[in-house]
Amino acid sequence: MTFISPLCTCSFLLIYFVYFCHISGTHTEPECETGQFQCKNGRCIPTLWRCDDDDDCSDSSDEENCPKKTCATTDFACKNGQCVPARWRCDGEPECADGSDEADAICSRQTCPPEKFDCGGDTSKCVSLSWRCDGERDCENGADEEQCAACPSKDFQCANGKCLAPIYVCDGDDDCGDASDEEKCSAPTCGQHEFRCNDSECIPALWSCDGDPDCKDKSDESMERCSRRTEPQKPRCPVGEFQCGSGECVHVNWKCDGDADCKDKSDETNCPLLTCRPDEFQCGDGSCIHGTKQCNKVHDCPDYSDEAGCVNSLNECVDNNGGCSHICRDRKIGYECDCPSGYKLLDKKTCGDIDECENPDACSQICINYKGDYKCECYEGYEMDPTSKTCKAVGKSPYLMFTNRHEIRRIDLLKSEYTQVVPTLKNAVALDVDVSTNRMFWCDLYHRKIYSAYINKASDSSQQVALIDSLHSPEGLAVDWVHKNIYWTDSGNKSISVATGDGRKRKVLIATELSEPRAIAVDPHQGFMYWSDWGVQAKIEKAGMNGVDRQVLVSEHIEWPNGITLDLSNRRLYWVDSKLHLLSSVDLNGDNRKVLLTSHDHLGHPFALTVFEDRIYWTDLEDEAIYSANRLTGHEVVKVAEHLNNPLDLVVFHEQRQPKAPDTCNMGSLPNGGCEYLCLKAPQITDHSPKYTCACPDGMELGPDMRRCALGNTTTTTSTSAAATLRPLTRRPTTTTVSTQTPRSTSTEHPRTPAATSTETTSFTSTNPTSTSTRTPLLGPAAPNSIQRESNGNLSHRVPILATVVIGLLCTGGYLVWRNWRRKNTKSMNFDNPVYRKTTEDDDDEIHIGRHSESIGHVYPAVSGSHSQPFIALPLGGGITDSNSHWYSGAPMLSSSK
Repeated sequence: MTFISPLCTCSFLLIYFVYFCHISGTHTEPECETGQFQCKNGRCIPTLWRCDDDDDCSDSSDEENCPKKTCATTDFACKNGQCVPARWRCDGEPECADGSDEADAICSRQTCPPEKFDCGGDTSKCVSLSWRCDGERDCENGADEEQCAACPSKDFQCANGKCLAPIYVCDGDDDCGDASDEEKCSAPTCGQHEFRCNDSECIPALWSCDGDPDCKDKSDESMERCSRRTEPQKPRCPVGEFQCGSGECVHVNWKCDGDADCKDKSDETNCPLLTCRPDEFQCGDGSCIHGTKQCNKVHDCPDYSDEAGCVNSLNECVDNNGGCSHICRDRKIGYECDCPSGYKLLDKKTCGDIDECENPDACSQICINYKGDYKCECYEGYEMDPTSKTCKAVGKSPYLMFTNRHEIRRIDLLKSEYTQVVPTLKNAVALDVDVSTNRMFWCDLYHRKIYSAYINKASDSSQQVALIDSLHSPEGLAVDWVHKNIYWTDSGNKSISVATGDGRKRKVLIATELSEPRAIAVDPHQGFMYWSDWGVQAKIEKAGMNGVDRQVLVSEHIEWPNGITLDLSNRRLYWVDSKLHLLSSVDLNGDNRKVLLTSHDHLGHPFALTVFEDRIYWTDLEDEAIYSANRLTGHEVVKVAEHLNNPLDLVVFHEQRQPKAPDTCNMGSLPNGGCEYLCLKAPQITDHSPKYTCACPDGMELGPDMRRCALGNTTTTTSTSAAATLRPLTRRPTTTTVSTQTPRSTSTEHPRTPAATSTETTSFTSTNPTSTSTRTPLLGPAAPNSIQRESNGNLSHRVPILATVVIGLLCTGGYLVWRNWRRKNTKSMNFDNPVYRKTTEDDDDEIHIGRHSESIGHVYPAVSGSHSQPFIALPLGGGITDSNSHWYSGAPMLSSSK
C-alpha cells in the first residue's frame, strides 16, 4: 500500500485551485459577435462605430489608434475632430457631440448678409428678409413682426387683423371670419313673402316652422314661434337593449364588455372594476395573468407590475454593464438594457442607430440621418424656419386665387388681404397662372372659351383676351410655364388638348378612353401631364406632355376624383374624392399611396386643391369654404375662408410653385425646336429620351423630317407589273411618257426611292375634264448614253419595232378621240366632295362613287380657290402603311372629334 503524505496532497490541491482560477479568468470576458468591436472594458459595440469621433465604449478605446481625419473645405471641424457640414454651424441645433458648432464664441459674432433680417438679441439669428412683416413670428423674439404697418388705406381692417377689399364689407357674408365686416351695417328689409331671422337674415316664409332650421341662429324653428320642440326626442330602446348617450341602441350584453360600441363610449362608463380569480394575479392595468407568472423574471403584464416588489439581491449591471452596449437598468428581478435618444435595441443588449428618415413625415422636405439623430433641410428656394422647424418659401408673399363662377378672388396667405381680381363673369370654373409673366388663364363654361389677362389688368374687361373658342365643357386647365403652352380637359368632347400661350396653334392630344376628364396638372421639368377622370371607371392617369406613354396611376378605391395637384419638390400627387370624402396622395409613379384625411365635415364635396410649403388647400362646394391642412399628416385642419358662393378651382401664386427650368424647344439655334407647328416637351423616361417632339394640327401628320407637317402622300407609285392591272384614276386619258430628264412638279410630294425598272404614273381625279396632270418617271442617265452608243447595224433590226409602235400610237389616238366624243355627248352628275375609286375588274367607263369599305389611304380636301374635288391616294406595290401611326411611340395618332 502506497502512502501519500498530507503535504503532497495540499500542494496538489493548491496547484489545481490556481489552474482552475486561471481558466475561469480567461472566460470572464465574453467574446463579441461578428460585426462587433470589443472595448477594453469588455463591452461590445458595432464595428461601424469605431473611429467615428464618438466615445461609445465609455473608456474611449473605440477611438484609439484611429487615422487622423481632415475635414473638407465645405465642412466645419468640431473640437473633438468630428466633421459636420458648414451650413449647420450656428443654426440653433448642436450637431457636434461637444456642441462646438453652436458655441457662443463663434455664433455671437455672426453677421447677417444683406438678403437676411437680423433678429437681434441674444439669439443672433438670421431669417429671410421676405419674411419680415408677413404675419408669422419667425424670430424667437418676434422682432420680424415688430413695427409693421396695418392694412392699406383703401382696405377694411377686421377686428382679427385681416384686411378686406371695401366691396366685401356689409355684403351679408362673414368674410373676416369674426363677422366684424358685417357689424354696424343697416339691417336689410325682407320681402312680403320672407321671414326675417333674429340675425336679420331673410329666408322664404314657407321655410319657417318646417322642422328644418334655415336661419343660422335657428330662430325660424324656435319654440316660441312654432310652439313645439325643435329637436326631436331621442328614441327609446326596446327591452333587451341599452340606449347610448349619443342616442343609438346596442345589445344589453354589450354593456361593460370591455369594447366601446356606442359612438360616445357610454356603454363602457360606470362599469365595476374587473376582479381576477384566486389563482390569478391582477396587473396594474386591470388585466389578469396566471399566478405562477408573478416574479418569474419575465414581464407578463403590459405595465411590468407582475415583477414589481420582487426580491432581487443581485445587481447584474455591476458586472460588465450587464453586457449592454449603452445603458443597463437594474430591476428588482433581473435587469434590462436601454438606449439613449436616437438609438434602439437591435437585440436584447446592443443598441443601433434609429433611421428617423424612414418616416416620410419626419421632415417637411429633406431628411439627413446621422448617428443618434437626424437633420432636416430645405430645397433651393426654401429656408428653415427657426421657430417652426419647417421649410418656408423665399420670395414675395404668396396668395391664393380661386373662382366662384362669377368672380375670381385672391387671399394673401400671410397678410390676410382679401381682394377681387376679376368681377362679373358668367361661369368661370378652371383657373391657372403663369407667375413669370403675371398672367392668369381661366375657362368659362357659359361662353365655352379660355380667357387670359394680366393679373393687374384683369378687372378691365377690355384687357381680357379670348384665346381658345369653340369648346364644349372645359373643366380643367394647366399652364406649362416653361414652354408657354396651355393644356385643358373637355368633358363634352372627351378630350385633352394643348395650345400655344397665344391660342394660335392647338391640337387634340388624347381623345380615347376618356369618360369624364376633370382636373389636369403638368410637370414641365420631367415632361408629364396628369389628369383625373370621374367616369364609370374612375381613375387618375398620366402621359407625356406630347400625348405619348400613357399610363394609369390610380384605379382602385376611387370614385369621384375631382381636383388634383402636384408637389414637384417632394414628387407627390394629391387628389380629393368627393364621393368617398377623402384627401389622398401617391408618388408620381402611382406607388406609396396614403390617405391623409377622411371627413364628411371638411370634405363634404371637395372640388379642387393646391399645395404650398407644408399646407394643402382645397375648396368645398357643400360648405362653400376653403380649407387647409398639413400635407404630411392631414392634421391641423383650418378654415381659410367661408361663406363663399360655389368656390371651384384654386391655385397658389408664388414663384416657388413654378420652379424655373430650361426651355428645351428654344435651347438650340432653331427657334421652336425647328418645328413648323407645335413643339411639345417629351417625357423624360430615360437619359436617352428626346427632350421634345414636334406636333401637327389635327388632320395633319409629321413629314419624314419629323418637323414639318404634311397632309400625306400625293403620288401613287406603281411597278411595271402593277401598271398592267391597275388603271389610272382619271376621266381623261393619261399619257405615259418615257424621258431621260425629271421635270419639276408643282404638287406636294414625299421622298421616295425610285426603281430603275419601274414605270411611274401619277393621276389626279377632277370633275373638270380639261384638267389633267401627268408626271414622268425618274430614270437614270444610263438610258440616253446607251442610245447614243447604238450601232447602225442594230438600227435595221429596230425598223419593224418602230413601225409597230407608230401603228399602236395611231390606234390609241383614234380610240381616245372616239372616247372624248362620247363623253361630250353623255350627261353627267355633280356631287359634293365625293371619293372616286375605280376597280380593276370593271369596264373602263364604269366609275364607282362613294366611300370604299376598306378606307385605304388618305382623303385630301379640295385646293382652296379651285373646283377640283378631293382624291384618294392608294399605296400600291407593297404593304399598306398605317398613316395614323405616331412616329414616336407607334401608338395611333388622335384626331379631333369635331
